[in-house]
Order: sequence, then structure tokens, then C-alpha cells
Amino acid sequence: MFDHILVPLDGSSLAECVLPHVVAVAKALDARVTLLRVLEHAQITDRLQSVDPLGWHIRKAEAEADLEGVRLRLQGFGLRAQSVLLEGHAAERIIEYAHENGVDLIILSSHGRSGLSGWNVSSIVLKIILRVYLPVMIVRAYQAVPADPGSLRYRRLLVPLDCSRRAECVLSLATTLARHHEAELLAAHVVSRPQMPRWAPPTQEDVELAGRIVERNRLEGTRYLKQLKSRLDVNVRTSVLLSDHAAATLHDLVEQAKVDLVILSAHGHSGGTKWPYGSLVINFVGYGTTPLLIVQDLSPDEVDSTTAEILARERKGH
Repeated sequence: MFDHILVPLDGSSLAECVLPHVVAVAKALDARVTLLRVLEHAQITDRLQSVDPLGWHIRKAEAEADLEGVRLRLQGFGLRAQSVLLEGHAAERIIEYAHENGVDLIILSSHGRSGLSGWNVSSIVLKIILRVYLPVMIVRAYQAVPADPGSLRYRRLLVPLDCSRRAECVLSLATTLARHHEAELLAAHVVSRPQMPRWAPPTQEDVELAGRIVERNRLEGTRYLKQLKSRLDVNVRTSVLLSDHAAATLHDLVEQAKVDLVILSAHGHSGGTKWPYGSLVINFVGYGTTPLLIVQDLSPDEVDSTTAEILARERKGH
């Protein structure tokens, strides 16, 4: 299922906030771990300035030593770990390595060496998750982490579902994690009120129609979650919620239920192939405050290329 986990690091303590989650996930999945660091050449703005070979060699040696130290720490927790040092642009090299080396999951810190910012994820993380087309886990660097990486236990996992088979691609991973950590799996379905844009207030007929649709969807969602619970062999709690804004309701649920990890499918029933993620995933990337695990249901070949990607490839060919 998920046999190879890639963990990009940059030598900062913020980037290493992922380590407790790496231990928690890798042990549950019995997966091997690759620690990856990319050394980026500093941009030269002064034409008279040149790269200092000695300084570069020292930086490289320090990076190798840092990676080796982290690798040994993970081995101390019983993980199979290796380290890789590359050079180039971080996001591009990380994506290339993941595609060329059979990576099944990437675990990323939301921020690294550049420090915390008002943005929920750094620019490098955003580039990776938008282009890698693989399952990714984002750990929020601004949250406290256990001093002992081996002590992290997930107590409650939130899995939002929309009754589609497509969204169920998360279940195998979610149940494996729940079983290993003896955690509660909270399966939630949000019933949205139908949108009825009008130039005048809705009529009584409109209100009754909307009410019938909501009730029908609530019953279907309740039946679905009941059937789902009966076929999962872990501790499952179900929740059907009525909302005008699904994302906001789920964020509130995360806080109220004290969720440790949110697990989302990249797309639900309404998702196509034009973009790598649906609107709910993008919302949680941009505004979520807990660790987020996104299971990608599309391969790179199935996602439509953006105009920027197409033009960049064309220009490289000239």
C-alpha cells in the first residue's frame, strides 16, 4: 500500500517537526523512509562574485552529517531509513526523486529554514503538493511536537466522506493508522443546504423543496455511514452535519472533537481531472491547523496540464 515514505528536510528544526509523525506513520505502515535534502545554489546577483568551492564543500559535509544524525535517530525507533543529498531547486528535485524512486507518500513540514510566516504553508511546500500528484502529509510547523518522536499517538482521525467511492480511497490508509494507534476514526458527512439564488426572498414552495432535498440527503448520508461502519474493523464514530459551508463546519468539528489528523481524498464525487485537488482539500491546505494527509486518487497522466506547465515545456524545447 504505502511502502516508501519520502521526508524532505532542510536542516532546520521547523522542518524536523515531521519526525514524530514519520515514526507514527512509518511504523503503522511498516514502510521504509528516505530522508532527502536538496542543497540549493545561492543566486548570484553580482557578476564578479563566484561560488566558493570550499564553502560549498563545507555546506555539503554539514548537510550530510545532519541527515546521517536524523537517520540514526529514526533507526533507533526501529525504522528502515536511508538518506539522500541532492543539488538543485528544492521543489523540482523533490518531485523528480519521488517520481523516479517509487515514493508512495511524502511527509512535509509546512515551513522550514525560511521560518514561519503568515502563510499556512511555505512556497516550496505549495509547489510540491500542487505538482507531485502523490499522497502527501502536511505537518503544521507552528504546532508543538513531542520531545520524544516515538511517543506520538493518534487518538482521533477525521475522515470526511461524501458517499462516493472516489472519496473512499482514504479508507485503507485511515483504518491501518486507526488500528495501529488504537484510535477512533470519525467518519463525517456534511449535508449542504441547496443554493437557490433569487432576486426576491424564496417562496414557501422554495423553502419546502429545499427542506425535502436536505432531508433526503441527510437520510442517504446516515444510511451510507451506517453501512460503512459495519464493514470497518476499527472503532468508528459517525457524524452527519447540516451546513451552509461544508469546509467551515468540518474545521469546527476538528476543533470540537480534538482531531489529531485529518485524512482527505484529493477529490470527491464532483471532482474532475482539471485540477489535482478539489476545493475542500485546497481549503484545508490553506486554512487547516492540524496535520493533514491527502490521498491522491489521480495519476500524473490523468491530471490536465496547466497553461504554465505547457508553455514551460515548449520553451525548454527551443
